[in-house]
Amino acid sequence: MKKNNGHNRRKAIDPLDCRMIELLQKDGRISNTDVAKKLGISEATVRSRLTRLIQEQYIQIVAVSNPLKLGFEVVGTIRIHAEIKKMDRIIRELKTIKALWHIVQTTGGTGIDTEFVLKNLDELNHLIFDQINRIDGVLRTETSLFLNYVKRQYDWGTAAE
Repeated sequence: MKKNNGHNRRKAIDPLDCRMIELLQKDGRISNTDVAKKLGISEATVRSRLTRLIQEQYIQIVAVSNPLKLGFEVVGTIRIHAEIKKMDRIIRELKTIKALWHIVQTTGGTGIDTEFVLKNLDELNHLIFDQINRIDGVLRTETSLFLNYVKRQYDWGTAAE
């Protein structure tokens, strides 16, 4: 059994969960009935397992969009160099910034990598200077803008196989 962020105990995923995840990675709109047919199980079993996988944050079912095609002009990454002793507080504050849709703590001791989606350069200026760099413990930031999505693929399966 694994712990869920130190709170509730959760059941590890099994081969059936892995097969369900793989089907959903290929087509997130596949119905529970179709998953059940492909795996030879009941729709109720699919529904209960799917609920657990979502609740325990193994998966998230969303429409993955291309922000550049949706009119967002400024999309990219910001690497944040931070004081290690203030890392937890910095991460808590970053999580409240809506434009940061992806936040990860990275190796190297002082790294937080983020991805953002913004309408224009004014919003980027506000994000960097008024929001991120004003957080106590942020030492500096490095910003890279995306010019084009070359490959985005989400069907990597599971490591439990």
